Amino acid sequence: MTADTELIKKRLVELGRKSYNSGIFTFTDFLGLAEQSAFSEVKRELGGIPYEAFGGAEGAERVIIRFGSEEELGYSMPYPISIIKVEPQSQKYADRLTHRDFLGALLNLGIERHTLGDIVIIDNVGYIFALESITPYIADSLIKVRRTDVSVSIITELPEGELYRTERKTVQISSERLDAVIARVYSLSREDAQALFKKRLVFADGREIDSTSYAPKENEKISVRGHGRFIYIGRQSLSKKGKINVAVEMYV
Repeated sequence: MTADTELIKKRLVELGRKSYNSGIFTFTDFLGLAEQSAFSEVKRELGGIPYEAFGGAEGAERVIIRFGSEEELGYSMPYPISIIKVEPQSQKYADRLTHRDFLGALLNLGIERHTLGDIVIIDNVGYIFALESITPYIADSLIKVRRTDVSVSIITELPEGELYRTERKTVQISSERLDAVIARVYSLSREDAQALFKKRLVFADGREIDSTSYAPKENEKISVRGHGRFIYIGRQSLSKKGKINVAVEMYV
């Protein structure tokens, strides 16, 4: 366990206890998968302190944890999340922009990763979830992504339709082990899939998974850093040779 991880755990426990002792809502910054995994390890220390996690939209991978509940505190407080829309000034002459392009442009402004949530790209337009405190700076300072001039606006509603789209995929495995599922989903060898666990790149519902034999649960969100993420739907049928057909919903 690294010193950074221990500091994250300590901070999370402090925020939870502050909410309970002071009778107020407290919020984390945006947490990545490793930080969410750290939180899963300290939940027991928080006892019954209520909390919820949200990243700005259903399906977001990076989330903020809010400690406290309206029922216990007697008031409500929204998550301090803004939605920033970044679009090319001219789609005709724009580069084909990627997640890396948007993130790189933001980090080049000196913005720290923990102030940013997910970045979703639809039709070459980026939708960025960010802390309210950093949003005005982004709106004023972000003028170019890659070589493309962009317009930036703060919006209150997301575009119609699903922001996080998924596609159903069925794979065939010999046993319902997570390493086998990952190997088939991402067309990897079993050895390469198992190496991902050793590199601490596999997460289930925000918890780091180190066991290759872990049996995924129905509707569990599996994230494999560097490859993508999917929802494990579960067993669908058996083949004539006794193989297991399982379905997943791939985020696209």
